[in-house]
Amino acid sequence: MAAPTIVSRADHPISRTRIDPDALRVLYRLRKFNHTAYLVGGGVRDLLLDRRPKDFDIGTSAHPHEVKRIFRNCWIIGRRFRLAHVKFGNKTIEVATFRRQVEPPPAAPPDASPAARSAAVPPEAPAARSAAPPDVPAAEGGVARRAPVRRDNTFGSPEEDAFRRDFTINALFYDIATFAIIDYVGGMKDLRRRLIRCIGEPGERFHEDPVRMLRAVTFGARLGFRLDAPVREAIAEHHGLIAQAAPARLLEELYKILRGGLAARTFGSLSRRGLLQHLAPEVERCRNSRRLRRSLLALDAWRAGFDAAPDSLSNAILLGSLAVPVQEVDLAPRPREDRTPRLSLGDLPVPRRDIERLRQILLLQPRLVDPRLPARAARGILTRECFPDALTWLRIHGGDPDAVARWEDWAAQGPGQPRRRHTGRRRRGRRRRRPRTDEPQP
Repeated sequence: MAAPTIVSRADHPISRTRIDPDALRVLYRLRKFNHTAYLVGGGVRDLLLDRRPKDFDIGTSAHPHEVKRIFRNCWIIGRRFRLAHVKFGNKTIEVATFRRQVEPPPAAPPDASPAARSAAVPPEAPAARSAAPPDVPAAEGGVARRAPVRRDNTFGSPEEDAFRRDFTINALFYDIATFAIIDYVGGMKDLRRRLIRCIGEPGERFHEDPVRMLRAVTFGARLGFRLDAPVREAIAEHHGLIAQAAPARLLEELYKILRGGLAARTFGSLSRRGLLQHLAPEVERCRNSRRLRRSLLALDAWRAGFDAAPDSLSNAILLGSLAVPVQEVDLAPRPREDRTPRLSLGDLPVPRRDIERLRQILLLQPRLVDPRLPARAARGILTRECFPDALTWLRIHGGDPDAVARWEDWAAQGPGQPRRRHTGRRRRGRRRRRPRTDEPQP
């Protein structure tokens, strides 16, 4: 491999004062135990763009069990990727061992039987600890393609780790020892050009992991970058592959988009690139709806008031912001055993708990905006489990600032409020019954 480009501290804007102190603690401690450790990925990209990073991830030469020996507050997670999560209270610093690109299984002829396709995949080597599914289906049009990589736990060098990442702007390393940026793939140049460019051939990378197409469009919308021409062409050709990604993972990606603060722009880009029709056809059919755009813009405007996504922005609120404008939500009560879905987003597995919480939020809205609501009913609403979510929905979509102010004031006073104002009349106590004269006295 070619020697990396080293960008010295004088030539880049990253300062340690802008890096999370717990991330710095992990970096320094790994180096103390003679391991290479870099700040990697989106955190480096965002710092170079003068943006506040959402996460500070670390790449290291230490294997996961070695990281666990160094940090008592560490947990090992993951199947496809074995990751170390170092916990600091509610904060998690993700530590990943440098990995190399795993060769996908060889392509099988499009007319091959499942047994023949299975025979084309070599058995897993114990030392590599990586595997791929035996069944390698053919792509549309009868052209053989490689199967997506399902597990990748093969350790490598920093150079190999850089070349196995998705886009050049996400493959930059910050070295805490020299304060320099290490660039193996031309990511610094692409940052200056504001360009989303794949590492390797885009078609192959999207076959390995179709979610990369979704991430490319999302990065472009969020950062205001343009897609490299080969990336655009590969998405236009292979956008149907996104339907083969794990549905739960796709749902989580949609929640990330809605939570990120640029949902209206991002969903517009997904529609133009042909991806939205596979993710949420109900939304694609209403892509030009004013009601949908107004809902997403309201969500983005409220999210813009926070540096990071607040805890009050629950999945139920995100789901409703996307789904309510494009379909009717069934609010009628049902028996517990009735499991017919109240709303849907294509084939995505929307959890029943999110749908039920959204139903409760929507049912509560007419009462929240009623200025003549009795005080006793208001006290009951304040104690409802869904009240915080319902109040957040009212802030975002209600369009009634007076109602928001009223409920915020009552919520600040506590669940015992609101009470009727004291009129000065003393409440009479319960009179003690006098014993009858013919009753025996104690």
